[in-house]
Amino acid sequence: MHDLNAILKNFDPISLNEMEGVKLMDRLDAKFTFRSEQLPAILQAMVPHYRMLEVEGVRANRYETLYFDTDDFALFATHHSGKFIRYKVRFRRYVDSDLCFFEVKAKNNKGRTIKQRIQREAILRAVEGEAEELLQRETPLSAREFKPVLWVHFTRFTFVSKTTAERVTIDLNLAYESKAARVDFPKLVIAEVKQDKSSLASPFIRLMRERRIWQGSMSKYCFGIVNLYPRVKMNLFKERVKQLKLLAA
Repeated sequence: MHDLNAILKNFDPISLNEMEGVKLMDRLDAKFTFRSEQLPAILQAMVPHYRMLEVEGVRANRYETLYFDTDDFALFATHHSGKFIRYKVRFRRYVDSDLCFFEVKAKNNKGRTIKQRIQREAILRAVEGEAEELLQRETPLSAREFKPVLWVHFTRFTFVSKTTAERVTIDLNLAYESKAARVDFPKLVIAEVKQDKSSLASPFIRLMRERRIWQGSMSKYCFGIVNLYPRVKMNLFKERVKQLKLLAA
């Protein structure tokens, strides 16, 4: 991390307030995965094109997320089967800024990601009160069917384009926990480009192509489920899981 910290200091900072105009709660996503050894060179190449989120002097921001699903993992199953409309239900805590939200994240039949959220005081183990109201308002799901199934911990670098409505998040130090087990992937890096509309002019996407890092889709949630709940149906994810585990080895 010492080498990374030296590189991170080269980015012009952007504050949470300044990022308000680039929330991109309705967006198109592109995801890339690579090994941690590649990260320093990638960050160095990003410096001219992006500003970096800084929260109270901290640029490597820690996240805690608690995902919910049904007893039969109905939400996971919709992702596995590639359904056009699918949801994630979660609490997320931004550790360094001590902010916490309940979030409903939807992917619609046009491939757009739409996120709705409300601020909460802490992560809860049940979807109730205003969180339940949000779930009922935005989805056909029933809060009573949901239980907490997966903790996800990671460190995130967040970047904002200097010229377009684009954010790039880079997640590292990925770790998963359930009631029964924990698994860590310290060598795996997950990057995501978030745009209002798809644009190949993205400096980050160009950077990925130059390094032959190809776009591949599998959410952190689904990857965590197949690693901690081996009985779930995952045949359609088998090749992608194999690729991710090779990167993480």
